[in-house]
Amino acid sequence: MSEIPPSSPSESPTPDELRKALKAFKKRLKLARLDAESGLGHGPTSGGKSSGIVAVMPPNQYPKAVWDKLVEQGRLEYAGQGLYQMVPQ
Repeated sequence: MSEIPPSSPSESPTPDELRKALKAFKKRLKLARLDAESGLGHGPTSGGKSSGIVAVMPPNQYPKAVWDKLVEQGRLEYAGQGLYQMVPQ
């Protein structure tokens, strides 16, 4: 995966950069949930246990301006302490 060069503070993130950042965020959230749900102690016949993870720290290869723009667009929500969560649709 190629590195995204950080945008300068005066530049607004491009639509393509926002799309890629949101995709990376969704993937990180999905993997965090899968990791939490696959822990030991869940029997194969227990029916599973859903994860309580709703917010994660966004991938650091994108600058904060990208995450702020996605919050401004209403696609993500800042959950505090550097964590973001998906906005319910």
